[in-house]
Amino acid sequence: MPVLTVQMRKGRSSEAKRDLIRNVTDAVVASIGAKRENVRVLIHEVDDEHFGVGGISYAERESGT
Repeated sequence: MPVLTVQMRKGRSSEAKRDLIRNVTDAVVASIGAKRENVRVLIHEVDDEHFGVGGISYAERESGT
């Protein structure tokens, strides 16, 4: 049973997350032949203050400080 974890910033719509789950599942089925009903996709959403690039959190980037 494949279990995939996607980590991303918070803020995407429920529709976008449904699309992501569907498309990731499709990719796993096509790539390794797993049964669709056995594919698990977990989405972990991260607050901007806990997500950083280049030493700066996204919260800092967006506030300009």
